[in-house]
Amino acid sequence: MAGTGGLSGSGGNMAGTGGTNQAGTLGAGTGGVSASGGTGGSVAGKGGAGGQGGAGATFGGAGSGASGAGGAVAGTGGMSGAGQGGVAGSGGSNGGNAGTTAGAGMGGSASGAGGAGNGGNGGQTAGTGGSSGGSSGFAPCPASEPCKILPLGDSITDGIGFSGGYRVELFSLALADDHSITYVGGSMNGPQTVDGQPFPRNHEGHSGWTISQIDGIVPSPALGPDPHIILLHIGTNDMYQGANGATDRLETLVDAILADQPNSLLVVSSIIPFPGATSAVSTFNAAVPGIVMERANAGKHILYVDQFTGFPTSELGDGVHPNQAGYERMARKWYEAISDYL
Repeated sequence: MAGTGGLSGSGGNMAGTGGTNQAGTLGAGTGGVSASGGTGGSVAGKGGAGGQGGAGATFGGAGSGASGAGGAVAGTGGMSGAGQGGVAGSGGSNGGNAGTTAGAGMGGSASGAGGAGNGGNGGQTAGTGGSSGGSSGFAPCPASEPCKILPLGDSITDGIGFSGGYRVELFSLALADDHSITYVGGSMNGPQTVDGQPFPRNHEGHSGWTISQIDGIVPSPALGPDPHIILLHIGTNDMYQGANGATDRLETLVDAILADQPNSLLVVSSIIPFPGATSAVSTFNAAVPGIVMERANAGKHILYVDQFTGFPTSELGDGVHPNQAGYERMARKWYEAISDYL
């Protein structure tokens, strides 16, 4: 179970200082409750320093941090798990900082500078749907041209069972929000148009390929287009061709991509259900968040997306590949993760 943080002192003429909470243990469990920031004193502009966010368990509970009323420094979000990020003090000079290096986890958005901004759901580094935003200001996509997205992976990226796969709905979601995107890659399929607009049919999905085979085309030719965002779903074929060492191979691939594209955003997902190798999938998926976290904590631009949880087997058209509903589900998960960057 996670530890509970201490409460800070109340401000006198000067602001109190937020307490430091104890770290929660990793794994399942409840996130730590962070300390509250001090109450601002009578000295103008010097509010309490924000409490330190709980170091909750991975995918843990709701730790929360709050800066002092009128505080100049926002609370800091938790290091892991679904702890809530710090909330900036009302009237403070800075908005909440992102909970972690790669931004908000579990659907949160890191606030920018100024005012009473909310910190993101500080959760695990690079949590689902997070945004780096905030003080880092990381913006991989250019303002003056379409954001180049590289769909990278195996037949599930190719779109076996529904031509265009998740790329169709992802493009539609971006259009609906007036985001300009295009896909890059050496393969091509999908419809000619989506929602009345020409559909970018490129991708780098290869039916039957393993992690090592994808690694064989990184950096060249796969990363030749210099994508702004890379969506990586890979590992399903490893689960029945040889699951041993799959996580090590994934780490090697991830590091190769990050080394070649340090200014791009790499989004790595768990793999969708594969009923033919349930145990191997569970073991592999359990390791993916930690692989992402380690690199995000080192300052790399990387996010984790959970494509496994909540994916019903009824949306697997042939027991391996999604049907249209499954691909649309995948698209929504990808979009939640990258929409703030588009």
